Amino acid sequence: QAKECNGVKAPIDTSKPNPNEVEFDNLYLDMNGIIHPCTHPEDKPAPKNEDEMMVAIFEYIDRIFNIVRPRRLLYMAIDGVAPRAKMNQQRSRRFRASKEGMEAAEEKQKIRQEILAKGGILPPEEVKERFDSNCITPGTEFMDNLAKCLRYYIADRLNSDPGWKNLTIILSDASAPGEGEHKIMDYIRRQRAQPNHDPNTHHCLCGADADLIMLGLATHEPNFTIIREEFKPNKPKPCGLCNQMGHEVKDCQGLPREKQGKHDQFADSLPMAEQEFIFIRLCVLREYLERELTMASLPFTFDFERSVDDWVFMCFFVGNDFLPHLPSLEIREGAIDRLVNIYKNVVHKTGGYLTESGFVNLQRVQMIMLAVGEVEDSIFKKRKDDDDNFKRRQKEKRKRLKRDQPSFIPGGQFSPQALGNRSSPQAISNPRQAAFEMRMHDRQNSTTSSSPNTSLTSDGSPSLAGGIKRKAEDSDSEPEPEDNIRLWETGWKQRYYKNKFDVDASDEKFRRKVVQSYVEGLCWVLRYYYQGCASWNWYYPFHYAPFASDFEGIADMPSDFEKGSKPFKPLEQLMGVFPAASGNFLPPTWRKLMTDPESSIIDFYPEDFAIDLNGKKYAWQGVALLPFVDERRLRAALEEVYPDLTPEESRRNSLGGDVLFVGKHHPLCDFIVEQYKTKNTEVVDIPPELCHGIQGKLTLNENAVLPDQTVESPVPMLRDLTQNSAVSISFKDPQFADDFVFKAIVLPGAKKPAPVLKPGDWEKNNNDGRPWRPQLDFNRDRKPVHLDQSAFRTLGMYANAIPLGTYGSPYARPLLSGQQQIPKLLSNLRPQESWRGPTPLFQQAPQRTAGAAPLLAWNRMLQSQNQYQPSQYQGLGGPMSYPQRPEDRMDRGRQV
Repeated sequence: QAKECNGVKAPIDTSKPNPNEVEFDNLYLDMNGIIHPCTHPEDKPAPKNEDEMMVAIFEYIDRIFNIVRPRRLLYMAIDGVAPRAKMNQQRSRRFRASKEGMEAAEEKQKIRQEILAKGGILPPEEVKERFDSNCITPGTEFMDNLAKCLRYYIADRLNSDPGWKNLTIILSDASAPGEGEHKIMDYIRRQRAQPNHDPNTHHCLCGADADLIMLGLATHEPNFTIIREEFKPNKPKPCGLCNQMGHEVKDCQGLPREKQGKHDQFADSLPMAEQEFIFIRLCVLREYLERELTMASLPFTFDFERSVDDWVFMCFFVGNDFLPHLPSLEIREGAIDRLVNIYKNVVHKTGGYLTESGFVNLQRVQMIMLAVGEVEDSIFKKRKDDDDNFKRRQKEKRKRLKRDQPSFIPGGQFSPQALGNRSSPQAISNPRQAAFEMRMHDRQNSTTSSSPNTSLTSDGSPSLAGGIKRKAEDSDSEPEPEDNIRLWETGWKQRYYKNKFDVDASDEKFRRKVVQSYVEGLCWVLRYYYQGCASWNWYYPFHYAPFASDFEGIADMPSDFEKGSKPFKPLEQLMGVFPAASGNFLPPTWRKLMTDPESSIIDFYPEDFAIDLNGKKYAWQGVALLPFVDERRLRAALEEVYPDLTPEESRRNSLGGDVLFVGKHHPLCDFIVEQYKTKNTEVVDIPPELCHGIQGKLTLNENAVLPDQTVESPVPMLRDLTQNSAVSISFKDPQFADDFVFKAIVLPGAKKPAPVLKPGDWEKNNNDGRPWRPQLDFNRDRKPVHLDQSAFRTLGMYANAIPLGTYGSPYARPLLSGQQQIPKLLSNLRPQESWRGPTPLFQQAPQRTAGAAPLLAWNRMLQSQNQYQPSQYQGLGGPMSYPQRPEDRMDRGRQV
């Protein structure tokens, strides 16, 4: 973390060795996992406008960069136009987000009016337009502006931060087609196939999606780490109406806000901790998998890398972004363990592995699926028993809590106060009246409890009209959605197909069609993970999956895909995934197609739609029953409105590519500048010896960042870069023939990382019977630093003290004759070097002018350049100029 003192932040020197005791070469950012929490955070106030959002994104990237400190490459990938198979999930998410957002706004307004009608106190409504997160989709103005801001950010950091000095940066914005994580994987695959690739590259991928673990395993790189935010459940959130903590909008009473601190100094602060991050080390996961998957006495040679590929493939059955999970396989019920056990039992009969470099052997997969189908019936029955047992335990718990709670708790002035409450209890006023009300309330409670058959009138007095009917909320069981399928009862398959697909289970042709589509999907997904997108047009055309027992005769099913398919254009994708409520991001005539009753595609945009819980408890887990978009009808409708696009909209609707950035100290810089000077329009290859072995094609960029040319700031609160020395150029990955197969193998020369796990790590309870705890460092033998409370108090006391010997300090004293000056402590932390950069511009306060807005907290940064003197990251000499890692150095001493 950057240190802050008196509102000024001192930047971190990222050119110094990594404090986690590991040096990473490449850092890949799946940017959508950064954009969403920065634009609409869940645990803190949202940014007020788009400019604040951009600065929040910059700060987030800085935070990740400070932790990882890559030495060769920083790759930023924003989701571009997705394959059609993914667009169905995007469509479902965006329709849901729009529906839930409108419902929440209506509910909030309704509760607000009720509270104000009762005399409640609420702060005035902010005149702020609700941020529609659907704008985080390729083709919108927001994403176009984000790309401009990131280009400015990269240029700024290349000019100012020593940690970026020898770094190559590749930006793949939303105009480049493909999902962010798959653009990253495609880059890694293509670099691995080059002769200059370093097989011991240390990769670090930032993202929160679980499929990143599978993608990392699929690379077969020995050093692959994932960094992600640590998930902390049940974080406190402020109420959306009164902005107070401790309750939700539906429970808001409109009570006056309590004073926060003696002088209300904590009024606008939330009790939250700084976001922490965790490393997921795939080399450790591979150790676990090797122990789990190693099999003896096989009729063929055991290959751990092939078994990892099979494990990744089997995980697709429990759900992924492109296919619904099989009804009998729920990940929370241990479906992955069940699949592994079946796999180990059946693999002796299959005669080989299920997959090879992303291609599926359907005959062997059929044996696995039919083995799952044999136990489907017992899985459904066990699921029902477990569910009934859970409900019974919950019912008993509610009864026990009801029985143990006190029969009467005084209210009002005499109500119990929690110990340590910041607000002092109110003084008692008119105690006689309060005591009388308590007695009457107690008497009324005792009367009603002793006469269960009496009911109460509207004013609270007993009525002789007879017993009262228990309300739903007072009942012991919560209302459950009706389950018409009853998978635990005989005839479940017939009921499933009748309810979900509206066909009879005896319709063998239709069932075969569903299974055929699902098998195609399995082949498409595996190819997507290992080789790239096999078809941009393919998608699974049903909302539900077949049963495992239906996978009979799949060995003969074709699994080839059309070649030469093209992705949608950005605005076409918006038409395919947006609800009508988000039509404001589209041109007016395009938007009309979503709302005009006479539109030929109006049926694609239902105002309301059903959500099938499908055996789940919460709506977000259910299946949104939206109609699938017919691509031919959509394109036919858009032909009429294409001429209405403005030049700016046409530009946003075009597909772009990646851009490569380097600073003036990078060996490749002069080579790129020379291309612009000679105005070379030809495609040139990157000399790998100038760029850490990275290979690809370069072409001149129209809107390039060029040395000695001003880089204008797209964010008003940040200043232009008037002394720019960075340069950018269009970049394209190395190209291969359409039938080229990327081998899923560990590359020759790759060194297997030293084992991390010890024999005790295989036990569920190690550490002398104490619960298992994760390793907190890359070095498990290092003892963590510990300070007790007195040490923290001491540090706090001297945190803002003036350093000893400072001129004018009350602690400074003149030296006596013959006395030597005490050497400066920790002088090695800031070595003097010839190169140093100024403070990044977006961390400097802008020039104040008359009437300027007050500075934001994150803009009050350090302006002095003398305090920022970083060390230079030394590169290892040699033909490839790979940066040196700590283990390669002659001195094996401990780094501080």
